[in-house]
Amino acid sequence: MAIESTTRRLSLADALREAIAEEMERDESVFCIGEDIGVPGGWGGAFTVTLGLEEKFPDRMLDTPIAELGFFGAAVGAAMMGMRPIADVQYGDFLFLAMDQIVNNAAKMCYMSGGKASVPLVMRAPVGATGRGAQHAHNMERFFIGVPGVKVVAVSNAYDAKGILKSAVRDDNPVLMFEHKLLYGSKGARVESGAVDGSSDIPDEDYTVPLDRASVVREGSGVTVLGWLLMTHIAAAAAEQLGGDVAEVIDVRSLQPIDYETIGASVRKTGRVVIVEEGPKTGGVGAEIAAGVMEHCAEHLLAPVIRVASVDVPVPFSPVLENAYRPTAARIVAAARELLEY
Repeated sequence: MAIESTTRRLSLADALREAIAEEMERDESVFCIGEDIGVPGGWGGAFTVTLGLEEKFPDRMLDTPIAELGFFGAAVGAAMMGMRPIADVQYGDFLFLAMDQIVNNAAKMCYMSGGKASVPLVMRAPVGATGRGAQHAHNMERFFIGVPGVKVVAVSNAYDAKGILKSAVRDDNPVLMFEHKLLYGSKGARVESGAVDGSSDIPDEDYTVPLDRASVVREGSGVTVLGWLLMTHIAAAAAEQLGGDVAEVIDVRSLQPIDYETIGASVRKTGRVVIVEEGPKTGGVGAEIAAGVMEHCAEHLLAPVIRVASVDVPVPFSPVLENAYRPTAARIVAAARELLEY
């Protein structure tokens, strides 16, 4: 008699914590390094993801000074020596401080060594506008999708977060994983105003999610709407407003490489594309995807690709301006209706 699989409803932060714990139990070479991730009685990092792990893995939760360049360098070196570090940066904006280690060492070492050295490093980074001002709110994806040697993923729900983190830990290449602060579902002192539910039913058994595949969130036939992170949820809300099967919503998930097979299949069906991105429109991930859509399936397009993105300014601190900065469901609906007139 087959045993039925059971599930539990977990927040995105809880799912990430569970993935880290399970991978550390599975493989003794896995450890975490970062700021405030293992303080006894602390928050478990900036957004509770590592809460309590210092009790279970006291020797593998390494707290560091506020020095991203330094601890990313330590993580790269440890990865080259056979360990599998998970480096936790408090806010995605601080990746700039570790840029040399990420771009010149983690990304290039395999190529510079003729394949003799590998850097199985996971880098986790919270992003998104959440009332913290311009230096704690930027979406950093655009700066890394053009760095050869680094895989870039962005998660929008707890199921994907757990499965993708597990895949990233087991991958022999550096993987940069972006997570939106409004999706964590953190509790207590770290609860976020305006949070969106990113929780999922998580199976008890071990599973992984591929690092290179997009996901069809909602099927439709009139227009393809592409998003990632928080924008996947905003796109889904827009699809609800459009009604019926008008909008097909795809969570891009993998930003490097981009899954043009899944995206192309949708474009061939709808002939219309809206790309939704939190972050400045100029030079964004949306621009790269739009170019890729043109290269892979231009003959199937019935209308120009439309990008719905933030304006080209730093993230505002004012809540009113911040809400105006982030793409809304209304803007996506307007873009989709414009395309449907072609």
